[in-house]
Amino acid sequence: MGTFTKILLTASCVAFLAVKWTAPRFDPESLRGARVLVTGASTGIGEQMAYHYASFGAQVVITARREKVLQKVAEKCLSLGAQKALYIAADMASESEPDRVVDFAVEKLGGLDYVLLNHIGPSPFSMWEGDVEHTRWLMKVNFFSYTQMAWRALASLEQSNGALVIVSSLLGKMPSPFVVPYSSTKFALNGFFGALHHELVMKKSNVSISICTLGLIDTDAAMDKVRAHTNVPAYPSADAALNIIITGATRQPELFYPWFTHIVTLSKDWFPSITNYIIQNSYRYTP
Repeated sequence: MGTFTKILLTASCVAFLAVKWTAPRFDPESLRGARVLVTGASTGIGEQMAYHYASFGAQVVITARREKVLQKVAEKCLSLGAQKALYIAADMASESEPDRVVDFAVEKLGGLDYVLLNHIGPSPFSMWEGDVEHTRWLMKVNFFSYTQMAWRALASLEQSNGALVIVSSLLGKMPSPFVVPYSSTKFALNGFFGALHHELVMKKSNVSISICTLGLIDTDAAMDKVRAHTNVPAYPSADAALNIIITGATRQPELFYPWFTHIVTLSKDWFPSITNYIIQNSYRYTP
């Protein structure tokens, strides 16, 4: 290992430890009774977030498309200690459903302290073949509904000194093959909410925005897609969900999970040729 590489790795580790050491401490009691809306909560990371909030004694509204699955998740939330666990089935590709979900949560909980936007629409893990209609539909689900729900919830979050948490992806920081439509929506999220964060700070808003950049997480949906194409390691959804919750509760502007995803995003600018080579050779593809 060269001297420069050693210095770079050492500096990166020191910077990471410094950030962790100076970060605000998480107090689980701060979430007892908190009024929380979690989207995409029928499976995966959203489901795990709902369970964590329930164990902290929060009041939870969950949403996704499948009502029967949501009902089971809500029942488990109550068994884990949630003060309230309500659900509302909704299709985020609809122009009216995002507003309806926020209004439901505000009405049933009497306001909102945390809004966690996590839902995504299904998208193939394959080379893009020019399906513009699918890309347009996915942008509705993965991006426009986020902006719509954020705007609808802002007034309630202002009143409660609340937090808006956006679940994004490493694929919204680094372009990657097989996920052209999905990656596009995540880049859009990072740009929109990064800019909105600046505006809220400049307006001295009470609302914090946290953007969570996640690597590969071991949800069933993700693993079913990528298992045949890559050996990139996946990380546990329950741990990812807890880190997202802590980030929102401590009002941190960013989360990188797992931690080295931050280094990976920086490598794109530091060593673009090497990074591109690694990306293109991390997947199996037969023309």
